[in-house]
Amino acid sequence: MFEILAPTGEIRIAIAVGPTKSAVWTRIPEGGTEPEGVTVDLARRIGEITGLPVRLVPLSSSGEIIATADDGIWDLSFTPVDAARREIVDFGPAYHVGESSYLVRETSPFLRAEDLHRPGVRIMGVAETATIRSAQKAAAGAQVTGAAALPQAVAAFEAGECDALALGRLALDDLVRRLPGTRITEGNFHVAETAIAVPKGRPEALAAASELIARMKADGTVADSFRRHGMADAVIPE
Repeated sequence: MFEILAPTGEIRIAIAVGPTKSAVWTRIPEGGTEPEGVTVDLARRIGEITGLPVRLVPLSSSGEIIATADDGIWDLSFTPVDAARREIVDFGPAYHVGESSYLVRETSPFLRAEDLHRPGVRIMGVAETATIRSAQKAAAGAQVTGAAALPQAVAAFEAGECDALALGRLALDDLVRRLPGTRITEGNFHVAETAIAVPKGRPEALAAASELIARMKADGTVADSFRRHGMADAVIPE
């Protein structure tokens, strides 16, 4: 049944590559050449289960993954779920439930996420992601801007061009360890599932992808990967 996922003879799996790790983001380690992260582990396990060759398709964000869904460059991916994306891709079972909040400087007056939802506050995230769309709704009075990719958003934050970074909690946990003088605001402005996805209108591919993620949740692949990448507290839905 899994051959349906490999119309070109290999399963092309789109992954988001940036400066942090999360349920979606992967990162190329310093001195390395290949991305590491949960979705890379899942892609490798998919190759083992199916016996089919797997090729990673690195993209700049989950937004770019969704934007290229109809371009024929990938067969399967993993992204946060929201209503806008359901119009473009079909989602299988979720493998993570997470919240989004903000990264701020330690000296920032903002303690809770909702403290930033006021006029004059500058919030940066990644364009066309579920998180930035939610931030734009939650912080309607603030200036919410989406950078083309996460490295640009982080650079803008470090340069003092914004007051906060809007990201998923796992990505924030990773960044706060690597950016001295920062902290994460209490609370959240967004809670979402992250799920396996295929381009819309491919029911057989969706069934195959759904079977794969169900197996990987059941055999411990998902939980083991989160632990291996320092995210042991990640919430994995049944």
